[in-house]
Amino acid sequence: MGDYEYLLVKHDADTVRITMNRPERRNALSGAHLLELLDAFEKAGRGDATGIVLAAEGKAFSSGHDFADVAARDLAGVRDLLTLCTKVMRTIESVPQVVIARVHALATAAGCQLVASCDLAVAAESAAFALPGGKGGWFCHTPAVPVARNIGRKRLMELAMTGDPIDARTAAEWGLINYAVPDAELDARVDELLARATRGSRFSKGVGKQTLYAQLDRPEADAYDIAVEVMASMSQAAGAKEGMAAFLEKRRAVWPD
Repeated sequence: MGDYEYLLVKHDADTVRITMNRPERRNALSGAHLLELLDAFEKAGRGDATGIVLAAEGKAFSSGHDFADVAARDLAGVRDLLTLCTKVMRTIESVPQVVIARVHALATAAGCQLVASCDLAVAAESAAFALPGGKGGWFCHTPAVPVARNIGRKRLMELAMTGDPIDARTAAEWGLINYAVPDAELDARVDELLARATRGSRFSKGVGKQTLYAQLDRPEADAYDIAVEVMASMSQAAGAKEGMAAFLEKRRAVWPD
């Protein structure tokens, strides 16, 4: 997968585990760090894994943008940084694999954006989440984009306007993460959810994920237009045919992909 300065990447059976490893900077997302994340996700997306786990080392999952990097840039430079960050987030959504965030500690600003951009998320009960720009000088405009698509409007406003952190149980209740679990159970619960989420045809799952994102924020009629055409087309795929045949023949499916 390549050597990285800020990441640890390893293959674990059908899973690629991408671990942010810049603990001395609380995994702050500098331009260099974001480029490594982009490369790692693009390579994993082209591979044959069925799942990707995004994790981190140190006292924070990610503290968001690296202010030392931001402060050194002019307007065009900051625009480029935010465009790169957006590309990372959209790549996480576009890769065919199921992506789970393993959140062991605080995730703030663009770090919270990372969690919200993953398909699924499991957090330790000691973790917390915040969009702190609301109580500072640089509002969390871009981090709020995926967070808004995970939680309701009033909850988004509270998170963004106050800048106050919420604990993992509140994040689960609000829909920012799937589960808040005891710290000691974090790895087991991540792997259990990943196993459930990666069952079935890999090809069908990848198209399914990408189609869900394509229709999520569209008006209902447009969403149905997309979903009907893709679902009709996918009925002819080998995985769909095998799944239906196995059901009708009352046997275990043997997935072709």
